[in-house]
Amino acid sequence: MNLLDRITIDPELCNGKPTIRGKGITAETILGFLAAGDTPEEILKHYPLLEFEDIRACLQFAAKLMGNQYVIKTTA
Repeated sequence: MNLLDRITIDPELCNGKPTIRGKGITAETILGFLAAGDTPEEILKHYPLLEFEDIRACLQFAAKLMGNQYVIKTTA
């Protein structure tokens, strides 16, 4: 399985935010825990439905997004 296949987007779930395997846990939530210094092991204790590969998928998803080119335009 491709790690990115673990990230799903459903407009009916979590307001369309990317989630992990449709479980209602957003990639943003997991990335926030990692950014705050939590270890994958700590995250897995809080979310026993997740697997280590889910956390890796979140990181890969974020890295892929950062690979896009963005243009910031000034508005009014």
